[in-house]
Amino acid sequence: MSQKIALVTGASRGLGAAMAEELAQKGWHVVAVARTTGGLEELDDRAKAAGAVDALTLAPMDITNDDAMRHLCRSIFDRWGGIDLWVHTAVHAAPLAPAGHIDAKDWDKSIAANMRATGTLIPMIEPLLRARPAASAMFFEDPRGGEKFFGAYAASKTGQIALARAWAAESAKNGPDIRIVTPAPMPTATRARFFPGEDRSTLTAPRDEAKRLLADF
Repeated sequence: MSQKIALVTGASRGLGAAMAEELAQKGWHVVAVARTTGGLEELDDRAKAAGAVDALTLAPMDITNDDAMRHLCRSIFDRWGGIDLWVHTAVHAAPLAPAGHIDAKDWDKSIAANMRATGTLIPMIEPLLRARPAASAMFFEDPRGGEKFFGAYAASKTGQIALARAWAAESAKNGPDIRIVTPAPMPTATRARFFPGEDRSTLTAPRDEAKRLLADF
């Protein structure tokens, strides 16, 4: 198979959607994963309108559902034999709160989505990446550790990146290529929750950032 295959987790909006669209425009086939079916359908509509017909396989599911993600990975293997790129943008952004007032449900969701899911997905997805030459995975750093009110988000996101860095070190010799990047500030819904009064006109459009991050793919 000459067409490259990408798995994008967190593909319904923001940078994840922009990455999926950019890959589709580059001729990749993208397996787009997100909880929001409507967001995935809008992504598909935009890709088709831009001429990327049948470029996406929509997979509406929660990355914290181990059985669903395991079934998806098996289906990807059965259909394509592996993937060339995993883009992991899925994240739970808990509301800002003092450390002494973090809601237990928000804490659990942060750990489940940002840390536990990453730890369970890597063993599922690594064989798919190893099945293809020069395959890559991409993680997105957002260094908020030590900033006030970011406790739940920063702790879980830092844990995710620590795991990704370990995987990168372990894979440095034989692959896959594990990339950890720090995107430019973008006018996403997540950032709007963190910085509601910010001048969004000064921020980088997600599609422009996706083009930059995928320039060598």
